[in-house]
Amino acid sequence: MKAHKRERSALLGYAHNPLNRMAELRDKPDMMAAMQASNEARAIVLAGDIPILKRRGDAFDALFSLDEAYALGQARECVFLGHDAARPIFGLALEAQEPETHQGRDDLLVIDARSIAVQGLLPAEWLGPLGEAKSLLYWHRRHRFCAVCGEATEMKSGGWKRFCTSCEAEHFPRTDPVAIMMAVKGDKCVLGRQSRFPPGMYSCLAGFIEPGETIENAVRRELFEEAGVKTGAVRYLASQPWPFPGSMMIGCIAEALDDALVIDGEELEDARWFSREEVISMIKGEHPDGLLAPQPIAIANAIMRAWALEGETA
Repeated sequence: MKAHKRERSALLGYAHNPLNRMAELRDKPDMMAAMQASNEARAIVLAGDIPILKRRGDAFDALFSLDEAYALGQARECVFLGHDAARPIFGLALEAQEPETHQGRDDLLVIDARSIAVQGLLPAEWLGPLGEAKSLLYWHRRHRFCAVCGEATEMKSGGWKRFCTSCEAEHFPRTDPVAIMMAVKGDKCVLGRQSRFPPGMYSCLAGFIEPGETIENAVRRELFEEAGVKTGAVRYLASQPWPFPGSMMIGCIAEALDDALVIDGEELEDARWFSREEVISMIKGEHPDGLLAPQPIAIANAIMRAWALEGETA
């Protein structure tokens, strides 16, 4: 489906996906087999969790013919991702040890999905299908056995279901919702950092949405748990599929009710209030102390821009 030109979500990494998923064909084995047999069929290949790209001079391509893909190593699953109006596109999982097999080949590049996006190694429209393949194939690796009876499951519906032949339970791919948010009060906002962040980088706070919880309440809970910030109004801004391994980031701005800040030392290494001018300088890479915003592919960058540069508020 084509995104509306004004959607912030469509500008983020892994968010633009031109494929028609054709869900109505997934339960038609004859159609699935015919598309796999087509000379036009192409596959995005992952060895374990790491994508393999094809070199084309100074550029890279995520698509292999199915013959090329199967020749790269021992295959585990082949899932139907969709159709790009010219050909069917599949995701192919190789055994996890295969990345080492291909390191050093002049015709291939084995590289993680985050680096592909940050370095701009693929056109933006192919980051979405890459993320789709990565998340779906990861789910298959983690759900080979039935959660009800423990027996082995089989892939069905073009890769969009696993079926237990023992107890007949059906298992479907999951996406984990994550609230990512920034508390704001006037011309200042709260940003934090975890120890795993690059030096000097501050970002929005985030946390998984729990069962029985609204997005708004998850935002309020996470901000209070991690930074001691009490918030009122919450407003949605954008979302981003985040294939690390299979999350949906739901971006919001929240109204801080006071200036209190109590840092949870387990979740955060640091957190503090930032002025609008500081955030703008971080986005531009001009902060006098060398502080940085997340990369533009990340929804946290879009939230910071929306508030600091576009005047959005809760």
